[in-house]
Amino acid sequence: MSSARSPLPESLPALFSTVSARDRGVAPSRLRAADLIAPRRGVRLRDDPITSVEQSSRFERHRRAELERIRAVALVSTPTQFFSHRSAALLWGAPMPHRPGAPVHLSVLLPRRSPRADGVVGHNLSARLCSVTELDGLRLTAPAIAWAQLGTLSVPELVAVGDFLVRKFRDGHGRRDAGRPPLAAMTELADALAQGRRFGAARLRAALGLIREDSWSPQESLVRVEIVRSGLPEPELNGDVFDDAGRFLGCLDMRYPRYRVGIEYQGEQHEGRYADDVERLAALRAAGWNIVEVTRSLSRRPGELVSRVRAALEERGWRDPRSA
Repeated sequence: MSSARSPLPESLPALFSTVSARDRGVAPSRLRAADLIAPRRGVRLRDDPITSVEQSSRFERHRRAELERIRAVALVSTPTQFFSHRSAALLWGAPMPHRPGAPVHLSVLLPRRSPRADGVVGHNLSARLCSVTELDGLRLTAPAIAWAQLGTLSVPELVAVGDFLVRKFRDGHGRRDAGRPPLAAMTELADALAQGRRFGAARLRAALGLIREDSWSPQESLVRVEIVRSGLPEPELNGDVFDDAGRFLGCLDMRYPRYRVGIEYQGEQHEGRYADDVERLAALRAAGWNIVEVTRSLSRRPGELVSRVRAALEERGWRDPRSA
């Protein structure tokens, strides 16, 4: 492979500045490669197919197209304007649900008048409710504020975005980016919600109580919300499992250590490592773990999903306290 197509550092987001790339050792020739879009001077946007735990390839294409629309608006925006709401969340990398033809959200602070343009929803916001920062040359609301502006989403969707923003990159077997700071703290989400009236405040409050710092993907978040809201106990997230001899067996998406029940989401990203996953789950089962595998198809049938988890727990001795 030529240096022009050498892998980019995983720490670089979808949108990045050439300065941040060079600081990570990326050669100038790599920044001129055809798989990168240059929406403006000093900024690059990945245009290569992305395999991600958060998005299928179809949704990833839609996400990239929406980001390109945001960049197009950035080219003609003024210094007092900034991205907010869904657009800001996307720029931070949050796992937003696909919305065909979603407009770009562009804002100003009062008393300025909200922007007007085709394909743009303009907002004029109070400085008391809005903290503005910069990401790779683009002005946008801070991560916690962007989350608090997403009150049109459902509670599970808000949890998935919140989980992404507050994720702590902890040490563990083979884990990358250990020690990397989260984009927001739980206290910042709570403060952003408490600063004043927010659209969808009831949904935001409900989601806030369900957000956790150890979820690694939106699919995991959505599955966990279904489980918890059904009345089942809340599982531990992404915990390493070892056998009695101390040998590492794997990291489970969700687990109930007391009952040795684990839950694994099998998304499209697992296709490339199918054989490894089969062996890993076989080792866990041999060590006494009951593993519930969740596919995209099963996740669309939440009642059946919850029933399978419930059956696995009851088989290991769990009893619903509500039936006592």
